[in-house]
Amino acid sequence: MQMTRPINRVAPNMPVSAYQTYSITSPQDTSVVAACAQVGCAAWRHGWESRVDERTELGARQAAYIRSQSRRTFREQRTDVGLTVFRFESGQRCFAEHRTRPEVYAVRDGDWRGNPTGRTRTHQRPADWVEDFGEHQLRLVEQQKEG
Repeated sequence: MQMTRPINRVAPNMPVSAYQTYSITSPQDTSVVAACAQVGCAAWRHGWESRVDERTELGARQAAYIRSQSRRTFREQRTDVGLTVFRFESGQRCFAEHRTRPEVYAVRDGDWRGNPTGRTRTHQRPADWVEDFGEHQLRLVEQQKEG
């Protein structure tokens, strides 16, 4: 049997219509393709090497792809054992497909008691949500100063 812990909330001083709720949620069981920079990819951050044995059919295809279709910047050299080493600089997309859980940046009217207007806004970019939140905080400070 799982015990639930009661939620302790401070009693609000104002009606529910005087509040706004900012939230960041991730839908369950959902993932999306993400860019290297979004997931903190080490290859994107530091660069990486791909070692290819062009004496094999697979290696020859990999090297041909890197040289003619990858659209990435690299330096190429040969090792003593005959492998080709492609050195990729940092800041470019690696060859892996990264996935992440999407985040929903929402602002809705009301608080835990409800949303009296039913209005909810969803920001497309985290920076927009942060800016909205900051501006809201500044408005609250100004209102408090005015009494």
